[in-house]
Amino acid sequence: MAILVAVLIVVAAAIAVLLVVVLRTVTRNSAALQPPPSNPAAAFAGDETTERRADLERRQQRLIESEQRLDAEARRLDERQRALADAEQGLAQAQEQLAALMTQHERELERVAGLTAADAKNELVSSIEAQAKRDAALIVRDIETTAREEGEMRARRIVVGAIQRVASEQTTESVVTVLHLPAEDMKGRIIGREGRNIRAFESITGVNLIIDDTPEAVLLSCFDPVRRETGRLTLEKLVLDGRIHPHRIEEQHERSKVEIAALCQRAGEDAVVDVGIGEIHPELIKLLGQLRYRTSYGQNVLKHLVESAHLAGVMAAELRLDVTLNKRCAFLHDIGKALTHEVQGSHAIVGAELARKYGEPEEVCHAIEAHHNEVEVRTVEGVLTQCADGISGGRPGARRESLEHYVQRLERIERIASTQVGVEKVYAMQAGREIRVMVKPEEIDDIGAQVIARDVAKQIEEELTYPGQIRITVVRESRAIEVAK
Repeated sequence: MAILVAVLIVVAAAIAVLLVVVLRTVTRNSAALQPPPSNPAAAFAGDETTERRADLERRQQRLIESEQRLDAEARRLDERQRALADAEQGLAQAQEQLAALMTQHERELERVAGLTAADAKNELVSSIEAQAKRDAALIVRDIETTAREEGEMRARRIVVGAIQRVASEQTTESVVTVLHLPAEDMKGRIIGREGRNIRAFESITGVNLIIDDTPEAVLLSCFDPVRRETGRLTLEKLVLDGRIHPHRIEEQHERSKVEIAALCQRAGEDAVVDVGIGEIHPELIKLLGQLRYRTSYGQNVLKHLVESAHLAGVMAAELRLDVTLNKRCAFLHDIGKALTHEVQGSHAIVGAELARKYGEPEEVCHAIEAHHNEVEVRTVEGVLTQCADGISGGRPGARRESLEHYVQRLERIERIASTQVGVEKVYAMQAGREIRVMVKPEEIDDIGAQVIARDVAKQIEEELTYPGQIRITVVRESRAIEVAK
């Protein structure tokens, strides 16, 4: 409609311009038609004027015809415009009637269904969302099943091969060392007159000496394993010598410190040779040797490092990675435990700072600081270090923990699983390595059971710290019972 109006305006403007031009031409021609002078030249000019007048009349006639055609076209356009306006008005009325019918239809549907449009919309959205979740769970289950079948086979081969090829002895140690005496009367000589010998021993060595009713044995207690071993060696030499007094205790303690330092140095060097990772800074070797007397949950830390290094090397070889670099990362990942009693901070961060101080590669430093996820893991060496640490610490018999902490962890695992909707019973089995979750079959279907297992596993990973893996098994059982009478 707007286009037609614009066309009409342009045509009218063109006609107006044409009329002005014609009128000017007529005026000039009229002036030219004045009576000619009485001479032959004027006669010739009169003939020419007559011819021009005839031509002007012809043009004027054509202009009149054009104006008539334009008027007819304008009338047709006006009629078409009126018809379009009538059609638009009819369309608007039809739209109003349709809107009224739809409103009436919605009201009738709400009356029949007993729901408002907003409630029906919410119910439809909820239904679609539930169906989408169910479809997504099916897709996720298929993807996880395929990935698990392909990935577990390779991962199992790599990990089992690494475990089978690495075997290390396991000993259980604590913060208390027992020293056996050759005779019971040696306790009195250790105590000394009015307890001066035992007081001198404790002040010089920094180790608590416990003498009780245990026959032919005394206890040495200290949180620092190197200091405790130095005290044990000092007391052992004093007992063998038989001369026990404060000056003799000081002399033997100095000799024992030198001997223990040499033993630590030798232990560190032997461990480096055993792992086969090349040159290491002498200070790091010294700290590694001190870990010979350090335990973590009853596991010897130096043996744990050697075992982790071999595991990381085997897995790196299977994955065609740098074996020496991965061994180095796993071998040094707990180096910070040698200074945890002296420096503030976690052993992972302390160990990474030590490694940077003594010129270790950045890949090694990152693997050390990230092996407990205190720093986000960014390299494959860090991932393999975590795996080797978990395998070494999580294998059966590798570590022990206090009964109280063990019970609390099992209770927390059962509590996490029992908070899920539709769960009936939860049992922690195999020392917390497996969870059996019994669900109500009338509330949870097979897909819902898969969702519960994944949610429980994710929550346990986020909230608990534990070695190894925890398997979550969701059991959904349906029983049909009838009684014959």
